[in-house]
Amino acid sequence: MQLEHAIVLVTGAAGFLGSSISERLLADPSVEEVVGLDAFLDYYPRDRKEANLAPLRADRRFRFVEANLLDADLPALLGAVDGVFHQAAQAGVRASWGASFAIYTDCNILATQRLLEACRAARTRVVYASSSSIYGETRKIPMHEDDLPQPVSPYGVSKLAAEHLCVLYTKNFGVPTVSLRYFTVYGPRQRPDMAFHKFIRAAIEGRPIEIYGDGEQTRDFTFVSDAVDANLAAMERGRPGAVYNIGGGSRVSVNEVLATLGELLGRPLDIRNMARAQGDVTHTYADTTRARGEIGFAPRVA
Repeated sequence: MQLEHAIVLVTGAAGFLGSSISERLLADPSVEEVVGLDAFLDYYPRDRKEANLAPLRADRRFRFVEANLLDADLPALLGAVDGVFHQAAQAGVRASWGASFAIYTDCNILATQRLLEACRAARTRVVYASSSSIYGETRKIPMHEDDLPQPVSPYGVSKLAAEHLCVLYTKNFGVPTVSLRYFTVYGPRQRPDMAFHKFIRAAIEGRPIEIYGDGEQTRDFTFVSDAVDANLAAMERGRPGAVYNIGGGSRVSVNEVLATLGELLGRPLDIRNMARAQGDVTHTYADTTRARGEIGFAPRVA
């Protein structure tokens, strides 16, 4: 689907990725309209999300709808929409255990199924935000899309279930879906519960930095602008039913991250090692060969 003269819906538009994608779309004068939808779930404060929306609201081509996918009038919302960037979800690996899992089944699985049903009727193209959490703990590095998914957190299970739904709706009803497995996206507007945000805020305020485990765990860190590029490329060139790894190629340890932060601040950090959290994996690293070959994805930020 070409974005020129398109009307696009972004779910989770007040969030980290959703607002970043919306901003990039509005920077393209050929995009006709961006409809942003968000339910303002209380996972983190609303004022942060309102700040994300502020520059978008200033553009006359942006229309915001406050609604939850679980009860929104999706057929009416999708009436003139050409494509959907489905970023809305309940985030967080560590918060997904216990009674909280009901939120994840509702917001990540049921909400996605309702959206796909509406897109089935409207024949709307969907780019879905999945996660590297679906791989779980594996010794096979780098991770490839055809590897057996073995999530080790309820959050990972919910993202994988929604990913499977996308494939099912493509195969059975011809809904053109594409799923992107994000690998540790970071950058401006990052949620306050995410590692870089927590580390930097604690360092600036002179508080101890708490890390889970020994800090030797590694992540394939992906800058937000590269994740946005991947979404636009997937909307325009993604193969229906396909799944793509989206990683920045910057696999480093948490200890390396903290050493860099200390260098930037010019002083030692007060680092406290905590017990390893349930659901955390030791290493992630994306094989992005498929994304490079099929949608031309090439991260530009080291």
